Amino acid sequence: MVHSNNPEHQLNEAKDIVINAIGETMDLYGINRSVGNLYGTMLFEGSMTLDEMREQLQMSKPSMSSGVKRLQEFDIVKQQFTRGSRKQHFTAEKNFFNFFSNFFTRKWHREIVINSEAVHDSVALLDDLINDKNVDELTKQEAHEIKQQLIDTLPYYEWLENLSHAIESGEIFEYFPIPEKKVK
Repeated sequence: MVHSNNPEHQLNEAKDIVINAIGETMDLYGINRSVGNLYGTMLFEGSMTLDEMREQLQMSKPSMSSGVKRLQEFDIVKQQFTRGSRKQHFTAEKNFFNFFSNFFTRKWHREIVINSEAVHDSVALLDDLINDKNVDELTKQEAHEIKQQLIDTLPYYEWLENLSHAIESGEIFEYFPIPEKKVK
């Protein structure tokens, strides 16, 4: 990598490296890379309007608006009141522990709801099969096996709910304390 000797360019290059990494990381977790780049850009700014975001990222205003809404769903970007401005201003969550808590617990809650409902709905269908006098024994046996396999997944969702609650409440930090800031 070729580095510039221009201090302002070096500052922007350092930011861009982190913004790129955040965009790539958020892509791993199912958030569009451009939305991840938006969040990364906002990390380095105080507050930004949609126009400022669009200008910095060269994206359309509707894409910016959609990206901001997506980040607001995870409570990692907030609208901020700015006296004297008619435009909406937004700020990014800069504390990565809060980011982690907000982002992942919302994803986990969704996973828990979707999959727990699927398990309960499937078990109900399997119970109908098992209790149907017109169903052959081989099919009933397979239904029992599948039902047990599904029921065996439920402790995972209970564990994930407990983990999520421990993160949201801050209890997790009793077991895994936040490291002290290192000053260089």
